[in-house]
Amino acid sequence: METTPTDEDLMRSYVAGDGRAFDALFDRYATRLHAFFARSFRSGSVANDLVQTTFLKIHAARGTFDTTMPVRPWLFGIASRVRIDELRRRYRDAARASDEDLSKMTLPVEGGAERWPEANEEAERVRAAVDGLPEGQRIVVLLHRFEGLTFGEIAEVLSQTEGTKLTEVAVRVRAFRAFAALREALSDLVEEPS
Repeated sequence: METTPTDEDLMRSYVAGDGRAFDALFDRYATRLHAFFARSFRSGSVANDLVQTTFLKIHAARGTFDTTMPVRPWLFGIASRVRIDELRRRYRDAARASDEDLSKMTLPVEGGAERWPEANEEAERVRAAVDGLPEGQRIVVLLHRFEGLTFGEIAEVLSQTEGTKLTEVAVRVRAFRAFAALREALSDLVEEPS
């Protein structure tokens, strides 16, 4: 019986030059990365471009990958940097855009609700509330709630992205603050227990 290779097995093979391993990693992660970018920018075409950019960066960085480390946080670390680059590009002044400036930025919606058939008033309010979080909290919510990364994995991702070593506790604090802000902003949508 043939076993399915782990992400780490595939990455080791890819680093060693196996192009099929890259194809398998692409098949496993392209859809998830697309969803990650689509949630941030609400645009399928932007998400397509950012997935391509992410995989180009993965290809370029494959030689620096530590094959003893888990692949998923490394991939999402690269994707998070691509996301920040796109936010800064949209901000128009990449050299001066601080994290605080980015957190105040309103993310554009491409096509509005009619482009997103599942959209309804409540879903739009949730999206707006998530979009309204400071960037450091917003990325934690996206990675934890939607991508299923653990707080430890998110600490690894954000340490790569922000250039400073973050602990799991620091990420948990960001998550706590983010979810508290979301509960407050969306309190009328939450049914109280009887």
